[in-house]
Amino acid sequence: MPIVVGVRFKSAGKIYYFDPMQIDASVGDRVIVETSRGVEMGELVLAHRQVELNTTNTPLKPILRKATERDLAQWEELRAEEKKALSVCQEKIRNHNLEMKLVDVEYAFDRSKLTFYFTAEGRIDFRELVRDLASVFHTRIELRQIGVRDEAKALGGLGPCGRSICCATFLGDFVPVSIKMAKEQNLSLNPAKISGICGRLLCCLKYESEGYGMEGLDVPELGSMVVTTMGEGVVTHIRTNKGVVRVRLTETNKEKDFSLDEVVLVSPQKNCEECKKHSSIYLEEDEEDPIGKGNHS
Repeated sequence: MPIVVGVRFKSAGKIYYFDPMQIDASVGDRVIVETSRGVEMGELVLAHRQVELNTTNTPLKPILRKATERDLAQWEELRAEEKKALSVCQEKIRNHNLEMKLVDVEYAFDRSKLTFYFTAEGRIDFRELVRDLASVFHTRIELRQIGVRDEAKALGGLGPCGRSICCATFLGDFVPVSIKMAKEQNLSLNPAKISGICGRLLCCLKYESEGYGMEGLDVPELGSMVVTTMGEGVVTHIRTNKGVVRVRLTETNKEKDFSLDEVVLVSPQKNCEECKKHSSIYLEEDEEDPIGKGNHS
């Protein structure tokens, strides 16, 4: 297995592996590397380690050198020029009446390319815009359309939990998130409660998803009629992370939690609609139940 180092080019960005060569650099140092996009500056975030990689078709790019004072000064200069380029491009977009929102600008370290990131609802014909920008900056221009999640990652912000959004602080890659994860964790399916500032499902739904799995266990569904140690009842709530179900007892009309070995399925999904309605009220009104409140963003 080859020895590699991990380099990140943006805060909370994806980590890329490079051949460390014989460069004496430590975690936190800025390094100059060769990439498929040209020469770039990044931060070394993973020290020398062995990683199993498929380098048959795409061999590892090398680290060229540890960043010098001159490199760091050039990097700061590029950041200042990117802000000016952002204003120029925004003006050009208005002049061309294009329905697009400019999100970010990135200069290649060797000034060989200037990339503009934008969002738009559909496809945009920006050929005239590219010509205008090329005549101003005299370098290769690339306009790249990104999604709303990438926009949130680039701009940052505060999530519903009150903390900085995960994607802009520590998530290197976006992980698949599904509505099924919210259902398994018995969260409210109100889009306003389980969506981030990007309008998509919260990334943090993934964090505890595996802990709620009950694969291989015989778990009755919501609305099922079961027999418990205290009589018959209807399943109104499933606590997958604790391995218990909440049952509304027929005789007393009260609810009680039972472990899975204390219930026996009699009839699946009986009185299902009424049960789901009752369960929904329970989730919103039970202040002692932390599920859906303090445990998630």
